[in-house]
Amino acid sequence: MFDPQTLVVPDGTRMEERTIVVDGGAIIGGGTSIEYGIIADEITIGENVKIYGEVSARSDVYIDRRSEIGGTVRANGDAHLGEFTKIDGKLAVAGNLDIGDHVSIKDGFEARGWITIRNPIPLIIFLYLYLSELIRSGKDEEVERALDDLFSDDSDSADTPMMVLPAKSRITLSAIETGKPAYIGDDCRLQGNIRAESVAMGSNTTLFGSIRAKNVTIRENCTVHGNIDASGNISIGSGNHVLGDLHARAINIHRSAVVDGTMDAPRGIVVEETASEVEEARKPREVEKPKEIGSLETEAKAKVGAKRSKDKKHAISGRNRGRKQFARPRSRRDKHSRGERYGHGQRYYVRRRGAERR
Repeated sequence: MFDPQTLVVPDGTRMEERTIVVDGGAIIGGGTSIEYGIIADEITIGENVKIYGEVSARSDVYIDRRSEIGGTVRANGDAHLGEFTKIDGKLAVAGNLDIGDHVSIKDGFEARGWITIRNPIPLIIFLYLYLSELIRSGKDEEVERALDDLFSDDSDSADTPMMVLPAKSRITLSAIETGKPAYIGDDCRLQGNIRAESVAMGSNTTLFGSIRAKNVTIRENCTVHGNIDASGNISIGSGNHVLGDLHARAINIHRSAVVDGTMDAPRGIVVEETASEVEEARKPREVEKPKEIGSLETEAKAKVGAKRSKDKKHAISGRNRGRKQFARPRSRRDKHSRGERYGHGQRYYVRRRGAERR
């Protein structure tokens, strides 16, 4: 349900170099300042709003009185401009143009439909006069039907994603500031330090900045390139990555979350786990089945045989290496007798000192 007292960034919103791209509509409260351009389906801009960039609507655009647009205004549908509106660029409207008095358009305008120059009655006054006339005429059933159509939660507009900026919000190149609660949707890419009463962030969102609020809740798989400061509590879900410090009264953080900096919480830090993870941890680990006795004996015998052959090989090689060094020298008689025993009739003549061999 639409809540004008909450800053809402719908799913898939991207803050590019100088433009905010919204996958849905946009409602900008009075007195808001935006140092970006904005692209959305249907754009509604309140009183005394200042937008420094271009405004491009995929459908209709409504700009209330005394607002300033620092660039071109494009609308693929109809355009409604209140009195004293100032546009520092060109106005291009594919449909009808309803324009009030004292409107300033620097580079001219182009409209393919009807052009009506008047002072439109504010919507709230029109509704009041319409309902008052129905009540005065005694048409109670039509009054109830009109109220149901206006405020029913089952309307199509309730299902349409909508970016909502409360009155007197401020979005600069380095900050997103509001005095109200802030809700950030899923799959967003934002830039700037968020300053709000409270912050709730969805999943798979990337924020290039810090967060400062009373309470901060981040669901899962988000990345925050900065510190998170809270006067109350901080809740960090699974898979999140904070490239900074956490300061709060109490911190609840999932065990899979990563914090590059320090965590400071006077009332304690609680590491949480999901129910499925707790059940998985409680399951007994699988014990390896013992091998059969026959295979164990075969494997042991093979190891013993390999060790014996290895020791025998080392012993033989060591004996061969040390034969000449540690062998007892043979006498001439031993040599002569061995020749007669193994020489098969051959005789060895040993040369004595001073004699020649025959």
